[in-house]
Amino acid sequence: MPAGFESTVFHDGVGRARHLAVTDDGIVYVKLRGPQARESAATFKGLVALRDNGSDGRADEMQAFGDYEDVGDYGTALRLYEGHIYFSTAGEVYRQKLTPGQLVPTSPVELVLKHHYKQDGTSYEHIAKPITFDDRGHLYVPFGAPGDVCQDNNRQPGAPGADPCGQLQWHGGVWQFDARKVGQTEKDGRRYATGIRSLVAMTWNRHAGELYALQHGRDDLYRSWPQYYTRWHSAVLPSEEFFRVTEGFDGGWPYYYFDWMQGKKLLNPEYGGDGTKEGRGATLTPPLIGFPGHFAPNDLLFYDGDQFPERYRHGAFIAFHGSTIRMPYSQAGYVVAFVPMRDGRPSGDWEVFADGFAGIDPIPNTSDAAARPMGLAQGPDGSLYVSDSVKGRIWKIRYRGNRGDFGERPLAPMAARRTTQAHLRHPDAVKDVIGGPALAEGGTLYQTYCVACHQADGKGDGARFPSLHSTRWVSGNKPRLISVVLHGLQGEIDVEGRTWNGVMPAHGFLTDEQVAKLLTYLRQSFGNLGQGVSAEEVAQQRAKGPWTPPTRQD
Repeated sequence: MPAGFESTVFHDGVGRARHLAVTDDGIVYVKLRGPQARESAATFKGLVALRDNGSDGRADEMQAFGDYEDVGDYGTALRLYEGHIYFSTAGEVYRQKLTPGQLVPTSPVELVLKHHYKQDGTSYEHIAKPITFDDRGHLYVPFGAPGDVCQDNNRQPGAPGADPCGQLQWHGGVWQFDARKVGQTEKDGRRYATGIRSLVAMTWNRHAGELYALQHGRDDLYRSWPQYYTRWHSAVLPSEEFFRVTEGFDGGWPYYYFDWMQGKKLLNPEYGGDGTKEGRGATLTPPLIGFPGHFAPNDLLFYDGDQFPERYRHGAFIAFHGSTIRMPYSQAGYVVAFVPMRDGRPSGDWEVFADGFAGIDPIPNTSDAAARPMGLAQGPDGSLYVSDSVKGRIWKIRYRGNRGDFGERPLAPMAARRTTQAHLRHPDAVKDVIGGPALAEGGTLYQTYCVACHQADGKGDGARFPSLHSTRWVSGNKPRLISVVLHGLQGEIDVEGRTWNGVMPAHGFLTDEQVAKLLTYLRQSFGNLGQGVSAEEVAQQRAKGPWTPPTRQD
């Protein structure tokens, strides 16, 4: 962080933390993501209360609570409003009445909103439900897009988008509800804004009197449209967009995305775009800031305390949870950023405020990150709380310097990180490829052992040997893929909707390192965007023998 700021661990190991909030008397409430595999949704306690009784900046009292059922593994929101604690699951918004000074509420849990997102049998992808409240008694809830770009065949490479997009009737936007009414459904609200694919970071800016949010941009530019985009394009595009969401706002999804390098709204390829066509993009309201792709903005807070230096007052803190699909480049984000604001608009470029959460740079795989910043909350003394979603560490950030002396000097080292850290800087298309030599060796192995059947372009022969392009057989289950190479495969299989019945010979004679390089090459070529494979993973699967599907009990 900039010089003068101090971070302490308020609590460690609370669980898979999402959003958090702090009461006027200093109780910190945390929403957990949802039950894990060994937990029952009916008995899961998805809320945690923390209190510092010793005034040393560390919680010494903790209690889990929550008499509700959390189905869907995507509980996200936690906010305080008019003496209640409001929180969400994948499909519901609940509330409980708080008693001042009491750690855990004993009042009944009330269902504020039920979202019937499962009724049509569709598998919905963007079901996180952040919430916020204005100063007129309204509750705001986004209903995220069911899929990536409103395709009839979701995430099918080359498939066009539906035009018009029928999903926008009940999804892909923000709805406004009565904050004080219980028992509502989506039909009780009114659509406040549209054309927004996925929101996790959303809040009401009380200083500006407007709703603000950050959109998660679309995926799969290279995988779906390799004729227009490279792996590098797919890693840095499209922008994560910082919106000022006024009533009637249209973010442009699914027809348009924002290219932060060109500074334009461009037509999505599903609707005839090619990386340069604007269509009617210029008629849409541009974002306040277009951040690099896949940073994953997951919480937003406008600071109105007086503990931090004056330049932070009314500015926006953003928790970037971090990317998952930027290979073969470093995953990116994993920071708390700051945007200085004046009159509700950015007054300068975005800054790195807190870094080092991942504990590694570059970050090859998401799982390599030690921590991922997720939630933000301001304490009654003006401190900033930050939650981590990996193990559930909660940090408390305070300013210990002289507020009047704070200037540009403490900011310089943080500014330098944007150009020196692989998880923040703009990657070079060639030099910043992780494992570049290994990828090259994998390509050589492919030419030696695979090209006769699967062809140089990876598309097979169309009759006996399946294509390796954009398929879950390559980019999906690692143990299964490793087993196919080591032990071979025969019999009928389905590859992206087409049945094949042939023989894949075993290549167990290759070393573990050779198999790892070959599969890393495949998982990052031919439109695939999978994570790399290590020699250790190959050795483990070799020792286990041929892969078998897990049983229902597993």
